[in-house]
Amino acid sequence: MRTMKHFLKFSDFTLDEFQHLITRTKVLKQRFKQYIPYQPLTDRMLAMVFEKSSTRTRVSFEAGIYQLGGQAIHLDSQSTQLGRAEPIEDTARVISRMVDLVMIRTYEQTKVEAFAQHSRVPVINGLTNEYHPCQILADVFTFIEHRGDIAGKTVAWIGDANNMSYTWLEAARIFGFTLNVATPADYALAPERIAAADKAHLRTFADPHEAARGAHLVTTDVWTSMGYEAETEKRKKAFARFIVDASVMEVADKDALFMHCLPAHRGEEVSEDVLEGWQSVVWEEAENRLHVQKALMEYLLLGKVHA
Repeated sequence: MRTMKHFLKFSDFTLDEFQHLITRTKVLKQRFKQYIPYQPLTDRMLAMVFEKSSTRTRVSFEAGIYQLGGQAIHLDSQSTQLGRAEPIEDTARVISRMVDLVMIRTYEQTKVEAFAQHSRVPVINGLTNEYHPCQILADVFTFIEHRGDIAGKTVAWIGDANNMSYTWLEAARIFGFTLNVATPADYALAPERIAAADKAHLRTFADPHEAARGAHLVTTDVWTSMGYEAETEKRKKAFARFIVDASVMEVADKDALFMHCLPAHRGEEVSEDVLEGWQSVVWEEAENRLHVQKALMEYLLLGKVHA
């Protein structure tokens, strides 16, 4: 019997597993583009639990499970007992008896981990304050799709030390690339969250131009993540120099790509000309959430499929 797996953070999977997912994503995306039906998850049910608002996560998971032959149930804290303080452990025990797979988008990573600990079915982290593994899976796939192997390359992260940056750091260790991180001093990576094995893949900078110099991928996110809205004005002042604009992209590798997990605030963390420019792959990156998550759901439920 195959051991049940969860995808709660990027480091839950090995390089071999990610290579399989990338291969399967290519196959599933090609079928999608050619309108070739593929429904190995007929009669399988995905529960989507949202405590944070969502566009790309909801659409990609809901469309993805339908395209694979399954169904989705949308749950949120306003319309379920989660909003009335039912323990997450109890919710997990109940929901996992009725569905085949659960995706959760919430605040604390501890909630996802507690749910998984009491779940009878695989659990996927759709986003927490600490990690965003599905987005980085899509980003890595997008880079490979456009530029080939990411091993040995340099990724420049410009902006807040948030869930995206910590997940990029996990990916750097697994795939073997360098992560350059440029943040304001008060918003830097927390030393206690940097594993010893990650340090060989990390370089930190105070200047975004130095972080981007020679990089093969430049990426960023909004300065104020969900849950930190009270800090918006303070953050705007602190991050004023950390905009990815033409001057930043000019010092990167001549074939460098630009990514953003979206939604983007034009004129804040990224300039309009970069977001809409020839180096930007943000729209392909967003679409690839659908394809990588289809591969992920297939793998969690069926194992390594080669059809």
